[in-house]
Amino acid sequence: MDIFIDLVKSTVPALVVFFTVYYLFNTFMKHQWQMAALENQKQKTDQVLPLKLQAYERLALFCERISVDTLLYRINHHDMSGIELRSSLMIAIQQEFEHNLTQQIYVSENLWKIIKLTKDQWQNIISDTEGQENSEFVRNLYARINSLNPSPLDYAKLAIKKETEVLLS
Repeated sequence: MDIFIDLVKSTVPALVVFFTVYYLFNTFMKHQWQMAALENQKQKTDQVLPLKLQAYERLALFCERISVDTLLYRINHHDMSGIELRSSLMIAIQQEFEHNLTQQIYVSENLWKIIKLTKDQWQNIISDTEGQENSEFVRNLYARINSLNPSPLDYAKLAIKKETEVLLS
């Protein structure tokens, strides 16, 4: 019986020390893992934030590039008919959109839907505008756009600005 008591006297303190060290080591390792995860998250944020901001900039530029004033300045030739101009505008909008397709990776799904909807609405406005002659088509197009309040482009620009503010706050 003395051997059993001696065994318990030496084993119990060893077990207490073992479990104390195990608990402290486990707590320390969890804390280290959390610190590493936070550092990793910070590095990701530092790398992704500039990409996201660049995506918002490119989408804002997309909105500017598909505005009627910008499109007409780039595309309109006075020797074009209204039908040719309409087709050229539609193609230019589609090309601009395709050029910026990859930006959807960096923005929210809702913002990307707004951008797509804006592009579609803008193309519908242009395709539904009548005018055989160049000047007639341009006059009718401006009349349609001026009747919109707010225009789809204004709404898209506002959505881009709001989402950028959320990202930066």
